[in-house]
Amino acid sequence: MAAVATTSGARPSRVTIGIVAGEASGDALAATLIGAVKERVPNARFVGVAGPRMEEAGCEAWYPLEMLSVRGFVEVLSRLPQLVVLRRALYRRLRAERVPLFIGVDAPDFNLGLERKLKRAGVRSVHFVSPSVWAWRRERLRTIGRSVHRVLALFPFEPPLYESAGIPVTFVGHPLAAEAAALGSRREAREQLKLGAAQPVFALLPGSRASELDNHAELVLRAAEALLASRPDAQFLVPLATRPTRDRFEAAIYRLGLDKLPLKILYGHATDALRAADVALVASGTATLQAALARCPHIIFYRIHRLTEHIVRARMLLPYVGLPNILAGRFVVPEMLQDDATPENLALAAANLFDDTVTRRRLEALFAGFAASLAADTGALSADAVAAELRAAGVAC
Repeated sequence: MAAVATTSGARPSRVTIGIVAGEASGDALAATLIGAVKERVPNARFVGVAGPRMEEAGCEAWYPLEMLSVRGFVEVLSRLPQLVVLRRALYRRLRAERVPLFIGVDAPDFNLGLERKLKRAGVRSVHFVSPSVWAWRRERLRTIGRSVHRVLALFPFEPPLYESAGIPVTFVGHPLAAEAAALGSRREAREQLKLGAAQPVFALLPGSRASELDNHAELVLRAAEALLASRPDAQFLVPLATRPTRDRFEAAIYRLGLDKLPLKILYGHATDALRAADVALVASGTATLQAALARCPHIIFYRIHRLTEHIVRARMLLPYVGLPNILAGRFVVPEMLQDDATPENLALAAANLFDDTVTRRRLEALFAGFAASLAADTGALSADAVAAELRAAGVAC
């Protein structure tokens, strides 16, 4: 097993850590971890499936994270042969590199299988971001226990579930909490984006995966078209995480003949867009937490294949899917899913929320409290956990 030399005056040998992220939110989380680990273990080298932020943090991208950016049981079927080949190739390369540690960042359907094989081969494995066992598929705890040596959990209600199942877990908080908006953030964000202080501003977040853009681009564009009819001075902000998703969205704009819509497309900068907006339309996922921490009132929507919906609903343990509702323990943000997610419904809900300043202020106050429950030094806690697993693998650090 690779080890870091500790002889006085000797230069430490490099320790290679495998890592895989599958979407924009995982890319951001992994970048935080990579940066913190490199400060703690300067000779650490990260390799695997990476996005732009991970690469900026120093990860060597063997494959781009877009290869994993797909959600849903049915939706993944067309990609399954490619994903199987990718997982086998990753396993071979990671074993050839003799990595002592592997970190799977979210993407549980892909990462847990890879983690299980690596664990059996003697590689320490960490899963960063608990799968949603508190919302559905509780039986997955057994699979997680067989696959990993430790889970890094983002939410404070998650560790008890793993502790009761005998799975080592570390609460690391959510790094988005450190970026939580303060009073005055909306004004500052609008000045930065050159938007009028009194102008109605709506943020449109259709998702970070290609499949989400295929399902949601027309939906949010038609909703914006309907909103503009009733509010001619409205401005729409569309933050998109990657060049492929931006290309997909722009293709939808021109295909639908909506190039005259007052859209400001941003490359990244989702937090800025949400801080600046009065109301947002947000695809279910991490972006809903991002919206809450930006103190942005929003509507949650999502569309998936009907068979996927049937499978998911049969296993759901909670009546809601949005992270703000899960954190609040009740419906505080409207959810429009599947057939309810129509341009007319989204436009009407957004318009009503924009007009209801009392509800918006109450939501902003509620959201302000979320940051405190999630606040932790995610980088330092994650680096401590990674260092401990490296030591368990025989690597001095």
